[in-house]
Amino acid sequence: MAKKNKNGNNENSPKIKLLGELKNETKHSIFAIGAFVLGLIFVLSYFDKAGIAGQFINKVFGSLFGNGYLLAPFLFFFAAFSFFRSIKPNLVAHTIIGAILFLISSLGAMTVIGGEKTGGYIGYFVSLPLLRFFDFSVSLIALVGIAIVSVLIMLNMPLSLKSLWRKNKENEGSELQINKMESVAEEKEKNGKEGGKEEAGEKTKKAIIGKKGKNNDDEEEILDIKTDLKKSRSDFAPPPLSLLEGDRGKPSSGDIKANANIIKRTLQNFGIDVEMGEINIGPSVTQYTLKPAEGVKLSRIIGLQSDLSLALAAHPLRIEAPIPGRSLVGIEMPNTTKTTLGLASLFKEEGYAKSDLPLIVSLGRDVTGKAMFANVAKMPHLLVAGATGSGKSIYIHSFIISLLYRNPPESLRFIMIDPKRVELSIYNDIPHMLAPTITEPKKAIITLKWLAKEMERRYEILLSAGVRDILSYHKEKKESHPPMPYLIVIIDELADLMATYPREVEASIVRLAQMSRAVGIHLVLSTQRPSVEVITGLIKANITSRIALQVASQIDSRTIIDMAGAEKLLGHGDMLYLAGDTGKPKRIQGPYISEQEVKKVVNYIADQYKNVDFEDMSPALEQSGGNTKTQGAFTINFDEIADESDDELYEEARQIVIEAGKASTSYLQRRLKIGYARAARLVDMLEERGVVGQGEGAKARQVLIVNESGDALEAKADKLLEGAGEEIKK
Repeated sequence: MAKKNKNGNNENSPKIKLLGELKNETKHSIFAIGAFVLGLIFVLSYFDKAGIAGQFINKVFGSLFGNGYLLAPFLFFFAAFSFFRSIKPNLVAHTIIGAILFLISSLGAMTVIGGEKTGGYIGYFVSLPLLRFFDFSVSLIALVGIAIVSVLIMLNMPLSLKSLWRKNKENEGSELQINKMESVAEEKEKNGKEGGKEEAGEKTKKAIIGKKGKNNDDEEEILDIKTDLKKSRSDFAPPPLSLLEGDRGKPSSGDIKANANIIKRTLQNFGIDVEMGEINIGPSVTQYTLKPAEGVKLSRIIGLQSDLSLALAAHPLRIEAPIPGRSLVGIEMPNTTKTTLGLASLFKEEGYAKSDLPLIVSLGRDVTGKAMFANVAKMPHLLVAGATGSGKSIYIHSFIISLLYRNPPESLRFIMIDPKRVELSIYNDIPHMLAPTITEPKKAIITLKWLAKEMERRYEILLSAGVRDILSYHKEKKESHPPMPYLIVIIDELADLMATYPREVEASIVRLAQMSRAVGIHLVLSTQRPSVEVITGLIKANITSRIALQVASQIDSRTIIDMAGAEKLLGHGDMLYLAGDTGKPKRIQGPYISEQEVKKVVNYIADQYKNVDFEDMSPALEQSGGNTKTQGAFTINFDEIADESDDELYEEARQIVIEAGKASTSYLQRRLKIGYARAARLVDMLEERGVVGQGEGAKARQVLIVNESGDALEAKADKLLEGAGEEIKK
């Protein structure tokens, strides 16, 4: 016997889909043509032009409808027209039922007015009870009212001209949008011919952001970006969005109703009664919401995570209990088909395009598909951590591009530290860079020390101007005020710096994180090794806005966001965003930007500003040539900032002690063939920078950094074995 599924159907029987594989537009066209053909048949039958079948139709429907026979083909023509015009009509409930009600009420009204034979048998039986209990006028009013209601049912609209206008606008939105974009483009062209320059903050700056339609490759949309900056020395126009890709693919989560029933049934099997709520389909996951019955502990539902994952055949499964701001529990299940988010579609959202915040960045879309944005000035610093392949570097690129689309070089500068050398060096050609990408750890430390001096300089400027922060400083717009652009410091791999100079890096980051917000200096730190040695307690305490991408273990997740959950992410930009003013993280799917897109944007900006000089706008770092560079009222001397005690043998000494697993002055004397004073100074430097521990009399110092080959571990193991042997002998 054939097996039956839960719906009672045979699983082995073929599923017949007559119209299931066709598009909605195709179905609508088929119904429209069918209705139009039936209307023509009724008309030809009335004039005896349809043969024997037409005579039969005319005889039968003529007796039923009487003089209202021609209402039938009229309704068929109307239905055909509505099928052609509508996008997603409800064929049965709206059009067919409304047409039947209109026909019956019209035939009844004709009978009330003209007599028994006017509306045929149908009109007679409809009007008979009304005329028995009511008089002529009441019966006519009732039938006309039913006819009007039936028309509203067919059109599926309220009796309001305003609502009708609004619906027509929605159905013809693409045409209206095209007309709007054409008018904006004409206005921009007109303003360009007049040669008038728009002042920032007073007039809206217009940016070309993408193609308008498939058939108009040369025509482009216009995005309005509001800024509150001083008058630009260059005519700033953000890059066109045609350089960026939009969303690719549509999300699919399988059989939604079946999954909802499985969730409800599984929880019932464990004695938990729930009421299923709304279902939200996001770019990468689908959220099933449910409301547990009174008296049910949320911990019981969370404890059934593995059972739900087994029942749904979905891994990984994440439970959010409760959903912030709602008395519901959310179960997030991975989609079978995911959507690859593009920055172009996110930049078109009102939250980004219409915002007047200069430091707003795109985060992505949440589980409901809503676009999410964040203000860097409010963060004010950001920590991004995740395992290799989780999308950390791609998000850093989308972060940078979001800022480049809103700010000219006069209002925003970058300092990028990239120990990997190849990730951020692509931005070296844009004028927003205060210095070329820094790749050496020693120069990175010097840069962080320079940032501390720059922060102090900016505080002195704010004090002399009588304002409390950079926002108030920009609002005054006095000519006597020196320029003070926002400064974004991006460190791509924090772990490499912490391994080399742990104490110096931590101290510099903590000091900047505590005081730099008011002067417009913001830190963005990223690492693929979220351990407590890299993300220390001091760093976490001062950087409250964090992004956790997919990690390997629950311990890593707790290290980043102080709670579990990041280990259940899907990777490829799937993240948990913890804002500084919220207690729970929010799941967001980050956008994807390719290397080709980044190069297009960088080349566009570099070409746009190739003839503009910005050297006097803000102090700049000098990495080659002289050690001193004067910019306005501030002088940078790297010889003064650098540690005078640096020794050219430091790196060699550091490598020697790490490989040996021990450190002492005499050992460095023998290996490096140097004097006692220099060897002692090197040991002190190693201690200050966290490479070796404190001295314990005549014993060798402990090496705090383990060699990758494991030599230090072997040395420590041998030492422990020797100590154990001595204890046994005693």
